[in-house]
Amino acid sequence: MSAATATALSPSTSLRNSLNSYPNWMKWQSSPCQSTTFFIPRAAASPDTGKGNKKRKPKAKKPSSPTPVTTTTTESMSEEEQPQPQQQQQQQQVSLSLDDVNPVGLGRKSRQIFDDVWRKFSGLGQISRTTRADDMEALDALLIREGPMCEFAIPGAQNTTVLVVGATSRIGRIVVRKLMLRGYTVKALVRKADQEVLDMLPRSVEIVIGDVGDPSSLQAAVEGCNKIIYCATARSTITGDLYRVDHQGVSNLTKALQDYNNKLAQLRAGKSSKSKLLITKFKSEDSLHGWEVRQGTYFQDVIASKYDGGMDAKFEYTETGQAVFSGYVFTRGGYVELSKKLSLPLGSTLDRYEGLVLSVGGNGRSYVVILEAGPSADTTQSKLYFARINTKIGFCRVRVPFSSFRPVKPDDPPLDPFLVHTLTIRFEPRRQRPVEGSAGMKQDPRSFKLILEYIKALPTGQETDFILVSCTGLGVEPNRREQVLKAKRAGEDSLRRSGLGYTIIRPGPLMEEPGGQRALIFDQGNRISQGISCADVADICVKALHDSTARNKSFDVCHEYVAEQGRELYELVAHLPDKANNYLTPALSVLEKNT
Repeated sequence: MSAATATALSPSTSLRNSLNSYPNWMKWQSSPCQSTTFFIPRAAASPDTGKGNKKRKPKAKKPSSPTPVTTTTTESMSEEEQPQPQQQQQQQQVSLSLDDVNPVGLGRKSRQIFDDVWRKFSGLGQISRTTRADDMEALDALLIREGPMCEFAIPGAQNTTVLVVGATSRIGRIVVRKLMLRGYTVKALVRKADQEVLDMLPRSVEIVIGDVGDPSSLQAAVEGCNKIIYCATARSTITGDLYRVDHQGVSNLTKALQDYNNKLAQLRAGKSSKSKLLITKFKSEDSLHGWEVRQGTYFQDVIASKYDGGMDAKFEYTETGQAVFSGYVFTRGGYVELSKKLSLPLGSTLDRYEGLVLSVGGNGRSYVVILEAGPSADTTQSKLYFARINTKIGFCRVRVPFSSFRPVKPDDPPLDPFLVHTLTIRFEPRRQRPVEGSAGMKQDPRSFKLILEYIKALPTGQETDFILVSCTGLGVEPNRREQVLKAKRAGEDSLRRSGLGYTIIRPGPLMEEPGGQRALIFDQGNRISQGISCADVADICVKALHDSTARNKSFDVCHEYVAEQGRELYELVAHLPDKANNYLTPALSVLEKNT
């Protein structure tokens, strides 16, 4: 038994003496308008438990039990210094029971203590949302930088603004408080700012009214934000709601954040770390110069000629101002491609970037992007690397990380972006998915149309820009699971293609229980079968903000459990989540990116 446990079980007199000398007590003094004094213990573990706010009543005294410990002791006071009955009544109102200050159970109860103190401080001087701005700023500074919250402060957090979408959800409410405990500036996107919503969120949170399904309402939400944590999910099984929140909502927010980053880059004369490298932009007929249309076949023998049905392709600038690569391939094993030797700006090399992003439109075909790398003076030594991309009907942005390119010849070394000198976009009929046309008729997969808007290189980043809380499908009713997963996966795909640094978290069934109590399992491949507490998911979201190993990764997570024999998972069991270690780095370092 530890010393802390022994203290908790000792008689009342020694308990008070021990607590008075306990080094982790911090004193918060209220404003002069009230004389109440609060003593708040520092949490030894994560202060969030994921439970709601509950008022605790002091336990009744029992002859064999220690007496309740109040926030101000009177043992060392003289008779003249003894508090008056009115003062004693005030002290009793803020007294804490033995269970509340027991160091053994402190980690589980500190969330309730924090919420209670937050509520008390919010009421000091009858402060409301109509209070003057300078008074609110003073209160916010007190709430965030004083007391136990300073123990969890993260360097650079004061310069980081995080937009939490779904801030009133089961996970979002905990995320907001964890962020504020660590010193972040927090904005919350809500659809309605009614009193019920206001009561759910701390007063220091900046509330922005908007709808993820309405792109025009998101511009004000992302203004000044550095990162986004998306915890929202549709509350109904209606397909329209699932599409609007879980799919289109993610797409709208990624575009809004990108537009804001581009605006910052322009204001900083293109010197922002978010600036992309423009490889080519198809804005006029002259921009098509240098692009070559070619055709070929994978079969080099005479037998293939009997299957030759013809193929053709063209690349032209239309009267509507679009660069269109279109044609058809009816030859067995045939393909057509569009290729150009790259000409980068002076001093720019692709090794400083992490991938390509293509803004394209068309009829939803898939293509192969081929990079040729090697000495530009001797192309005979060049090696080919390819990656497959999917488009959709209409316009979309397709993100292609350099890490996703594979050598055509397995024995060739991995791609070195520094040596890339030629880019090719190839269409081939094989592996095409059937796509329905505008009239509901399925199109011939051997014809294609690709509208090119621009091709850019994505800057290398160290941290995540957008954290998306998705789901594994466990815990969802079987009759709606397929619909939910379809919308969730579509939202994940839109985030991956956006070009933002992302982290996609797929937790198991959510449970309302304290966080930091059980080790976590991180895995990929939809193999987990257990649940996880909302507080632990919120802790993962916060830790992923500045962890480079979490960037551009998707993973499943659940609580540790004992697997059946023969069904063990090949996962890494992380440490217990707490503030003393970064359990995320070793857990995610073994997982693959872009999955």
